[in-house]
Amino acid sequence: MKETLFRRAGSLLVGLCLLAGAGLATGAAGAEAKSARAACLPAKQETQTGVTVYSNAKASVDASNLSEGYLIVAYTGGKSVRIKVQIAKTGGATYTYDLNNAGEPETFPLTEGDGTYSVKVFENTNGSKYAQAYSTSVKMTLRNDFLPFLYSNQYVNYTADSATAAQAAELCQDASGDLDKVGRVFDFVVDHFTYDYDKASTVSSGYLPVVDDILAAKKGICFDYAAVMTAMLRSQNIPCKLVVGYAGTVYHAWIDVYVEGTGWIAGAIQFDGKDWTLMDPTFVSSGKRSPSIMEYVTTDSNYSQKYAY
Repeated sequence: MKETLFRRAGSLLVGLCLLAGAGLATGAAGAEAKSARAACLPAKQETQTGVTVYSNAKASVDASNLSEGYLIVAYTGGKSVRIKVQIAKTGGATYTYDLNNAGEPETFPLTEGDGTYSVKVFENTNGSKYAQAYSTSVKMTLRNDFLPFLYSNQYVNYTADSATAAQAAELCQDASGDLDKVGRVFDFVVDHFTYDYDKASTVSSGYLPVVDDILAAKKGICFDYAAVMTAMLRSQNIPCKLVVGYAGTVYHAWIDVYVEGTGWIAGAIQFDGKDWTLMDPTFVSSGKRSPSIMEYVTTDSNYSQKYAY
């Protein structure tokens, strides 16, 4: 299966990490410093609430963690109707989510980089019709470009105390490096989980995986597999994108993983609608960058990302 499977940061990223320490901050040097910031894995920060909040009577958008790459949104209108949230970066894709109507806050990632994002909350009025309940915009400048892919969010929902995080810690405790961790997480999920055909035939729009429940049941649909693997890797401080898009005209899902010293491995874990597969990055390394190997792992044209979470 052809896929954009490997993008290499290599020695350039290492060099930029060193440049970051030299304090380059203006002009071309500033651009290099930003790249360096992206190349160096950050430490996650404790979630803040109530510091910067935009709201009306029907909804609140907590932007206290904006530089970390996520927002916390709550519906406060009190209606027992279906609620939607739309988040869109100027010039980018529009992400549409369900939001609970009980007033419980939920976390949503901003995955398209620095810029201005609109945030809109809608109430269902009748059938498929919705009315806007609240709208605001925020301008994000990330502390580090990896951050949206390190934190928990509505689609990849876990905490440091989750059973999923504990399982990942157990699997990876004596791993030789991040690539080994990726392989161990993949092997565990694929070897121990079974596909839930009954669930696949009855799952409704708006379904969200509860990763600890999926782990306990050891069964699920493709979304469940991806959410558990992504949560495990992020809990190990490995930046990880849960990506959905198309291979030609066919639905496709994959997980991009960032490994220090290697870079983003795009399509490290893939789902083609039937099977999960693991791309072995040593394939590129052992291939010594031969033209045929590099052509195989850098074919972009057949694959298009639609959303990343």
